Amino acid sequence: MGRRSGRYEMAEGAPAPGGRRGGSDAICNFVICNDSSLRSQPIIFNPDFFVEKLRHEKPEVFTELVVSNITRLIDLPGAELAQLMGEEDPKLPGANSTASGFFRSLMSLKRKEKGVVFGSPLTEEGIAQVSQLIEYLHKNLRAEGLFRVPGNSIRQQILKDALNSGTDIDLDSGEFHSNDVATLLKMFLGELPEPLLTHKHFHAHLKIADLTLFDEKGNKTSTPDKERQIEALQLLFLILPAPNRSLLKLLLDLLYQTAKKQDKNKMSAHNLALMFAPHILWPRNVTANDLQENITKLNNGVTFMIKHSQKLFKAPAYIRECARLHYLGSRAHTSKDDLDLLTSPGSKELQPLKSQKRSRLDTCHQEETQQRTEEALKELFRHVHNMPDSAKKKKLIRQFNKHPTALTPGSDVPTSPAPRRTRSRSFSGLIKLQKCGSPAHMSQAKLKSLEGQKAESCRRMRAHLLSKDSSSL
Repeated sequence: MGRRSGRYEMAEGAPAPGGRRGGSDAICNFVICNDSSLRSQPIIFNPDFFVEKLRHEKPEVFTELVVSNITRLIDLPGAELAQLMGEEDPKLPGANSTASGFFRSLMSLKRKEKGVVFGSPLTEEGIAQVSQLIEYLHKNLRAEGLFRVPGNSIRQQILKDALNSGTDIDLDSGEFHSNDVATLLKMFLGELPEPLLTHKHFHAHLKIADLTLFDEKGNKTSTPDKERQIEALQLLFLILPAPNRSLLKLLLDLLYQTAKKQDKNKMSAHNLALMFAPHILWPRNVTANDLQENITKLNNGVTFMIKHSQKLFKAPAYIRECARLHYLGSRAHTSKDDLDLLTSPGSKELQPLKSQKRSRLDTCHQEETQQRTEEALKELFRHVHNMPDSAKKKKLIRQFNKHPTALTPGSDVPTSPAPRRTRSRSFSGLIKLQKCGSPAHMSQAKLKSLEGQKAESCRRMRAHLLSKDSSSL
């Protein structure tokens, strides 16, 4: 039977399969299939669903959103920004130099012999072929000098011809060595018409490598700002062509796992970066002399990508939120700074739903606290009013009369005016707190503290009055 696929969107708070409740933005891809062997496949939740939707349906809007945030992190002059946006041809190191002209001509001649996979522009079909090499290498990461030790050239040519012809290859047959496969993977990357990270992004990568922390006085230090570098790379990878981004993820995952086995293969992240930076980041037709000023920076940049590869292919949270708001019809925001406005106390119209719910809960708690306090004070007033006549009773009643709006004592409250007296530190202060403690902006913690103080004051006052009555009797 056929196989049908589609998307299933779970609304916020809607029950998920199995009775669980989904979180916000819970989006999943699902497969409807009559093949019983495939029905047990897990549902894949995709938090970047709206990001990918915006990228495919409105690429111009998506690019503007991402680039505006890239320029928030790194300083790109007008020409470099135009190159990143694809509005101008990239101006690359060595483009006007004649020192290495012979080398460049030789490389151009080599690329004219284009095969189906090798030397051709990157496509999904080409990635499918090369992924066989990557899958095999994942199972053979312990070979010492992997990617550094060259393989057998004859076996490599046989393997290259098979890939170009679209033939499925049984790499596990033992005919090929892991060094043959590793060298062929580097060869494939080196023969692409442009580096995997593209010429347009070259200057942006140089600027990302320069992101450093600031000291207390606001001066730049030599310590890399890893968080901003990760964020900038996340954004930059979002606007890579889809085939480049797919292969880059497969490659960095492989290099990350290779570096984790460096005790066996002797290949650290830095060693791997030295092997791959010329193939994935250096502009084509340039030599090390052309990049003399930046070669260390570029190699360190690739080292950083390998070490942090597991974080670089997630869209930043504010990009996911912007994409989600774009499709839900809410007010769209174009940058992280715009989303930060949601937390501003003066922008009520931009408050998210959760903040509004929390505000309503705080208001309800304030009303409940105020009601309980008033009931306690009314009970205390009745107790004072029923006391035998004494100087203490008259003093307390005068204090009640100073704040007639704080309580509702009833019709039997004495109405005779009383002269002003020095306010009691305990009871009149309590009533003053009762009047001043009701603004809506008071925090829940302050309300709880106030409630406790009032209850304690009432308890002590009641105990004092009861002991007074007992002594008089």
